[in-house]
Amino acid sequence: MHTPRGRTLTRLTSAVESYKADGHMARLLDELAALADAATTDELFEAADAYAAMPEVLGPLMEVVVEREPEHVRALVRLANAYWLTGRGPDVVGALASRAITADPSHRGAWHLWALTETDPRARMNRWLQVTKRFPDDDLARANLADNAASVGTAEDDPVALRLALDTFAELRKTAPHPVQRAALDQAIDALRNRR
Repeated sequence: MHTPRGRTLTRLTSAVESYKADGHMARLLDELAALADAATTDELFEAADAYAAMPEVLGPLMEVVVEREPEHVRALVRLANAYWLTGRGPDVVGALASRAITADPSHRGAWHLWALTETDPRARMNRWLQVTKRFPDDDLARANLADNAASVGTAEDDPVALRLALDTFAELRKTAPHPVQRAALDQAIDALRNRR
């Protein structure tokens, strides 16, 4: 039996407010499980949207959705993100991101999490490079590529990685809409040029 639309969010709000007041995690998890049992996937997403910034709420709700629908891309990505924020580690998060990519290779968030979870700095740089090739207009991916390439180039005294960082920062600089962003990019470019 499912709850009427909107009632799931009301129940979730009540559970979260109680948790904020008393910090009783076990009670929150029990209430989330009961709520999820009575709600459809759409109702869970509607309720979870209101608490997307609380991984301790979002994670358990998305676990239910992924259990029900193992290829549900949005749930896989949200669960991976909740796990990342709660420190579940790169192996678990990376596996969820890979599942999401397999289910929908066009989901940018899945690719971001996949790149983020690589622990080897050079391999992480190469993953961000793959993401920027797949999504050429993705400034966040390009910024991550530039940062990771700068780190690899500096740590390993690698001129190819440093050039990649410089070129990527310069591309970002061309399209940066705000003076503060342009100033930060100029600072990064100057630092890398002085390093070389």
